[in-house]
Amino acid sequence: MSGPVVTIAGAGALGLGAALALADAGCRVTVCDPAAPAANASGVAAGMIAPAFEAVLDPQARPHFELLLAARDLWPALAERAGVELRRDGALAAGDEAWLEEVARGLAALGFRAMELPGSAARAMAPGLSEDLPRALLTREDWRIEAAQALGRLRAAAEAAGVAFRAEAVRERGGADVLMVATGAGEADLAPELSVLSPIKGHILRLAAPWAAGAVVRGQGAYAAPGAGTMTVGATMEAGVADPAVDPAKGEPLRAVAARLFPALAEAPSTLAAGIRAATPDGLPMVGWSEAPGVLLAVGARRNGWLLAPLVAQVVAACVTGRDPGAYGPRFDPARFRKPGLRGTA
Repeated sequence: MSGPVVTIAGAGALGLGAALALADAGCRVTVCDPAAPAANASGVAAGMIAPAFEAVLDPQARPHFELLLAARDLWPALAERAGVELRRDGALAAGDEAWLEEVARGLAALGFRAMELPGSAARAMAPGLSEDLPRALLTREDWRIEAAQALGRLRAAAEAAGVAFRAEAVRERGGADVLMVATGAGEADLAPELSVLSPIKGHILRLAAPWAAGAVVRGQGAYAAPGAGTMTVGATMEAGVADPAVDPAKGEPLRAVAARLFPALAEAPSTLAAGIRAATPDGLPMVGWSEAPGVLLAVGARRNGWLLAPLVAQVVAACVTGRDPGAYGPRFDPARFRKPGLRGTA
């Protein structure tokens, strides 16, 4: 490889996705992260590739729906490139009648017509779903990956493409042509724009469920995502909290929602995990050149790091190789948070 030398700080979804895209573009890439993969915030996630329900249920995501949908549409190519299993079962909404009507209106506002399913059909798509739920709504627009598997396979694909990995923190650009920052909040010494990031702490609950299969189920206040012998239930959001310690009290409301959706989960063995994500004031990540010379940012994806990973990687690769970052590049530009009079660095 004879392209630019790039050091990436952070081995989460954004860092690994960008590392693979940069290596494929001919760059010499090293990824540095002092944390074990299991401790990465991207691993404390259910792996939602869910533009529809994110826009319907999260007011901050709603204005960015078309961007989220564009990011989702890049996932099949990334999944094939890295060998990531992309599950397209869709997602169900299950809850009381008033809430289901609200969800249906939200999907319709996005241009989607939710498919109404009787309880029996919903239980065929989500085994174990409560008999007390007479109907559900289905959208095929939302997909999912297994976060832990995806981290491992993205790393393996990057290594096969020539990316080096080091278990250490990065404090400066050093001899690299580009330092790409793909960390969370709390790294403001690497670039001035990082001071606008705020932490969001989230807990997810993983319950033993050998029978779990099928579609993700969205309930009132939580989701339940089936995996390999587990049901992942999440997620809490505590804005402004950066303490990574697990709080057992946060697991009980998640278990309560899980049990309403899937009664067999009421007493299932469980583990609770917490992760810290970073968010910008407008809910979109900063992806592009920092004011700091030679520093490129890919940070602040809030709760949509996995969904946005391939689009962020595309914009990063374009910036490093001097190509047009595309229609969404300006929406990600870190310059939108700079004080008047500061100059950008390209």
